[in-house]
Amino acid sequence: MDYTEALEYIHGVSWLGSKLGLSRTRELLAKLGNPQDNIKFIHVAGTNGKGSVCSMLASVLAEAGFKTGLYTSPYILRFNERMQINGCPISDSELAEITEYVKPFAESMQDHPTEFELVTAIGFEYFKRHDCDFVVLEVGMGGELDSTNVIKNPVLAIITEIGLDHVRELGGSLEKIAQAKAGIIKDGCTVLSYNTQPASAAVIKTVCIERGAQLISPDFSKVSDVVATGEGIRFRYNEYCNLEVAFNADYQSKNASAVVEAVKILRTQGVEISDEALRAGLKKVRWPARFEKLCDNPTIVFDGGHNPNGVEAAVESFKFRYPSVKPVVMIGIMADKNYGEVLDLLVPLAESFVAVRPQNPRALDSETLCAEIVARGGKCVSAGSVEAGLSRAIDAAGENGFVFALGSLYMYGEVVQAMKRPASNNKA
Repeated sequence: MDYTEALEYIHGVSWLGSKLGLSRTRELLAKLGNPQDNIKFIHVAGTNGKGSVCSMLASVLAEAGFKTGLYTSPYILRFNERMQINGCPISDSELAEITEYVKPFAESMQDHPTEFELVTAIGFEYFKRHDCDFVVLEVGMGGELDSTNVIKNPVLAIITEIGLDHVRELGGSLEKIAQAKAGIIKDGCTVLSYNTQPASAAVIKTVCIERGAQLISPDFSKVSDVVATGEGIRFRYNEYCNLEVAFNADYQSKNASAVVEAVKILRTQGVEISDEALRAGLKKVRWPARFEKLCDNPTIVFDGGHNPNGVEAAVESFKFRYPSVKPVVMIGIMADKNYGEVLDLLVPLAESFVAVRPQNPRALDSETLCAEIVARGGKCVSAGSVEAGLSRAIDAAGENGFVFALGSLYMYGEVVQAMKRPASNNKA
C-alpha cells in the first residue's frame, strides 16, 4: 500500500459517516494490542480554541525536551497534519505502512469502524511506535462518546470554551453540549476548564465534583497589556510579563494563558518545564487558519471561525487589529451551522460580502448564503467557487483594501491554492 492507496482506503465509502460510541474503537484497538495504554495523554475538548491550545501546549512540551505527539482534526492542507511528533507530520511512507497494518484488523470487525475511528487507531499506533513522552490529544466531536475517549486517565483534561455547535449530534443547549464534552473527565483526574457561559461552567463543575476531579480555571482578569506586534501579539498573564505568541488575534492571549496554567499543573506532577521553554514554545508555535494574515496589497486575513462564538471572537480580533477598517468579507459556511447568527455578527463589520461554496458536501450553496446576507441589510454577490470568490473579493477591496475570509476551516486550503494562481492577481 502506498500513500495514495492509504488515503483512498481511509476516505473510502465503507468508512464514511459518524456513529457515536466507543465499542468499535475499543474492539479495533484491542486487536492492535491497545497501543494507547502506555501513553501519557493530555486530552483536550471544547468548541472553540482547542486546536490552538493543543498546538501551543505541544510546542511548549517539545521545547522542554519531551518527544511530544499531537493529534488534531480536521487537517488544513494535508492529511498528515492530523498526527505529528515535535511539529513534524507523519511521513507519507509511515502513514501507508501503519494503515496497511491496521487494515486487516479493521476489516475483520463485523461492525466496521468509521473513518475517524480508523484514523484514531492509526494515530495511537504511530505514537506508540515512536515512544512519545506525551501526546496532546484533541477530541474530534463532543467528548464522552468520541473515539479518543477510550484512553485511560489522562495526566490532564482540558475543556476550552463551549458554544452551540454540532447541536444535532450533541444536543440543542449549552448544558447538553457541556455534558458531552465533560465526558472526558475521568475519576480523580485534574481538569483545566475555562468557560465564560455560566450554564456550561456549572455542568463541568458538577461533573468534576461527582468524579472527584480537581477543577482549575485560568483567571482571565489577570490578562493585560495585550498589544499587536509584527509577529503576533504580546501580553501579560499574572506574573508572566511580555509573553508572545505568533497569532494575530487578541483572543489567543486567553488560550495562551490557559496553556500557562496547564504548564503549572504539569509541574505539580513532576514534569520539568522551565519558564524559558514555556516562553519559547509559545513564541515558536505556528497554527494556520487562526486569524492568519496571508498577504498584503490587498491585506487578506483568514480565520477558521465557523460558529457564533468563534466568529464573534474573530470580529473582535479584526477590530483590535484593524480599527476603523471595513473589509470585504468572503464567506463560505456549512449548511448545518448556525449561519443566521454568524451573519448577524458580520453584517455590521463588512463593507460588502462575497458568498462562496467550499468544496464540501455539507457546504451551504452561495446563492442561499447571499440571499441571507442581503435580507440582513448587507451588500453581497454570489461567486460560487472559492477561487472565483477570492478574485471578486480582491477586485472589490482594491490594492489598498482588506479581504476577511472566514466561515469554515475547510475553505482554507482552497484560498491558499487560489492565491498561488495568477488569476487571483495576488502575492502570497
